[in-house]
Amino acid sequence: LCVQANSVHLCMDPGIGAPGQTGLHESAPLASCLPHLTPCPCPPPPGLKEVPKELSPDTTLLDLQNNRITELRQDDFKGLNHLYALVLVNNKISKIHPKAFSPLHKLQKLYISKNLLVEIPPNLPKSLVELRIHDNRIRKVPQDVFSGLNHMNCIEMGGNPLENSGFEPGAFDGLKLNYLRISEAKLTGIPKALELIGLRCLSPDPSQRAVSCSHLLEREVRSHGMGRLGLGHNSIRMIENGSLTFVPNLRELHLDNNKLSRVPPGLPALRFLQVVYLHVNNISEVGVNDFCPVGFGVKRVFYNGISLFGNPVPYWEVQPATFRCTSDRLAIQFGNYKK
Repeated sequence: LCVQANSVHLCMDPGIGAPGQTGLHESAPLASCLPHLTPCPCPPPPGLKEVPKELSPDTTLLDLQNNRITELRQDDFKGLNHLYALVLVNNKISKIHPKAFSPLHKLQKLYISKNLLVEIPPNLPKSLVELRIHDNRIRKVPQDVFSGLNHMNCIEMGGNPLENSGFEPGAFDGLKLNYLRISEAKLTGIPKALELIGLRCLSPDPSQRAVSCSHLLEREVRSHGMGRLGLGHNSIRMIENGSLTFVPNLRELHLDNNKLSRVPPGLPALRFLQVVYLHVNNISEVGVNDFCPVGFGVKRVFYNGISLFGNPVPYWEVQPATFRCTSDRLAIQFGNYKK
């Protein structure tokens, strides 16, 4: 096991950084070392069937990926009070004790993708900032599973057989996420449970929300660069009008490889939106006001990426004014459509 007290040398995701940093890579491989650590002197031995015993209490980063661990027991992490990042990717974990993570009061990064989990682990550490639990067998997101996780800003849960009905009402209530990805699932639309994500301030009157929060949103976007929603590789046929109002500070929207027949409504109102992936859908028409607002001063930043290739849209019929709020004509990707 490649662990050293105080100075841990582990091969891990580039997204795992020092405290305060957040890796928002959509599907970065766990292949390179942390930039602030020395090269990995040894790979963890393959074939572990359980979490090793007698780990140093000073351990801050623990890499147990690519093993055969099937279960996380109550005392597996006992005494690891300083653990900051835990990597359990590509094991065979199907069972987690409700108190398995109880000792991990400082855990911020939990990577438990590519396992056999059928549910999101209960009692996640309140200190958690980033959760990557994609490529499991999760079908349901309960109402209170993320309750109290006030520091969480990144959840990657794509590659699970999640349907719209699998999200209980209020499943994401209270979260202030910078990044959420539910790609490669079985969604047919934007789940209603997402409606409270990303609202950094609230107004009693919904019609006044944009006005009362605008100065806060602009400040947060400048300082944090937040706002990425990944819903690609699903079966989404339609985005209802108003479905995107819950992310007024969105910067990137990934809806590629779905079954959309039109550009989602509401994009012009997203003043900070810069990147929209709509490639490989069924979009056959693009309206002149589908992306850009009418008038000046509404949109705070220009688009620098709009992908529409792989759609049956006759690009020669699209009016040039449609992309009047893009930074450059090269930001638009049409390509050729092939049946």
